[in-house]
Amino acid sequence: MSRPYAADVGETGVGLLHPGEMGAAVGRCLAAAGHQVLWLPEGRSAASAARAAAAGLTAADGGLAALARRAAVIVSVCPPHAAADVARQVAGAGFSGLYLDANAVAPGTARQVAAIVAAGGADYVDGGIIGAPPVRPGFIRLYLSGPRAEEVAALFGGTEVDARVIGPGPGAAGPGGQAGAVTSASAVKMAYAAWTKGSAALVLAARALARAEGVEEALLAEWAASQPGLADRWARAAGSAMAKGWRWAGEMEEIAAAMAAVGLPDGFHRAAAEIYRRPALLAREDSPPGNRPPQQGPRRSAR
Repeated sequence: MSRPYAADVGETGVGLLHPGEMGAAVGRCLAAAGHQVLWLPEGRSAASAARAAAAGLTAADGGLAALARRAAVIVSVCPPHAAADVARQVAGAGFSGLYLDANAVAPGTARQVAAIVAAGGADYVDGGIIGAPPVRPGFIRLYLSGPRAEEVAALFGGTEVDARVIGPGPGAAGPGGQAGAVTSASAVKMAYAAWTKGSAALVLAARALARAEGVEEALLAEWAASQPGLADRWARAAGSAMAKGWRWAGEMEEIAAAMAAVGLPDGFHRAAAEIYRRPALLAREDSPPGNRPPQQGPRRSAR
């Protein structure tokens, strides 16, 4: 049975798993709206702790079981490959509130997560985040779907996150067998990233081919003449991939699975995943000056 939403959120709060770059940005918006946002410091890096503190999040003592008792809503923002494991941990902790999975996963994976959450006694809302921190008004869109999506959207009322509830799609049954856990939000995220991050992988691969054949300077000259701005797009794609390619590879695999599930070719995005796993494709020290990706900091542990 669904827990009473308004009273619970007012008395307890929102659990955030975990405050990576995107998670902390979402958590900051929730905290600014007056919600107590709880996170788990155990096992997290000093960088995660610093992000959480800057976002106004509250460290929860006692581990996940304690957070599950205190939170009416848990929001999962993690790398795609970890989405199901995080859901299993939450279900195992006895959480029976409202679970928002806001990860870049295929609708099929979202249905698996929904089933895990439902088996643990919680209600599920599917989410898909489009945009990137730092948060600016309207810059981050949070697509939501599911029977209780409107309740999650209400959490973000008056914040910089543009929460958009969209129509239902095919999904698993929720607790008690009610029709439920629809995955339209994940489908929007997959279709959007199929182009944005998929096309970024393609431009990285195109230049890698030219480099391997010894015609990189000729390609750059042709880009300048017929595709102005493409070299700059390559530099942005390379810089982002060097920092986040480890996670984008998993996202490309989720997109490939989504494509295959509806009878579309999945090979391109599987190849894109491989591109993001091979940072050596991004640049060489002898690349033409001004056309190397910017230096990035250490890899982040979460979105």
